[in-house]
Amino acid sequence: MSEKEYKKPEEIFSKVFRAGRRTYFFDVRETKAGDYYLTITESKKNMNEDGTFNYKKHKIYLYKEDFGKFKELLNEVTDFIIKEKGEEVISERHQKDFKAAEEAEMAKENEVAKEDEAEKEENLSTDDFTDVNFDQL
Repeated sequence: MSEKEYKKPEEIFSKVFRAGRRTYFFDVRETKAGDYYLTITESKKNMNEDGTFNYKKHKIYLYKEDFGKFKELLNEVTDFIIKEKGEEVISERHQKDFKAAEEAEMAKENEVAKEDEAEKEENLSTDDFTDVNFDQL
């Protein structure tokens, strides 16, 4: 079959889920026989060394005969993860903790710098010097 004869599968229904640098596409398409199937595409935005962007895509084709088992296993593994680790996203908590610790460290460094500056100013106070009359020398 030549490229001219190739007909792209028709998209019947689509949903998009954006998650940071990743986008997930859920597309219902039609087979040549007139049945429907699902494609799940993960598209991830990456930066090239020259500053331009490209997208890496991974695609899953899921047919009706596999829906039941797929949903069953998806529910089982997602339930396991939530049961074991809870619903909070740990990486976000670590990012928040890291940022808070970084801000606390910067505040501490600023405080130490201020204390050092105050100490220097104290040491340079004119009260610490003896008046000298150069005419007497």
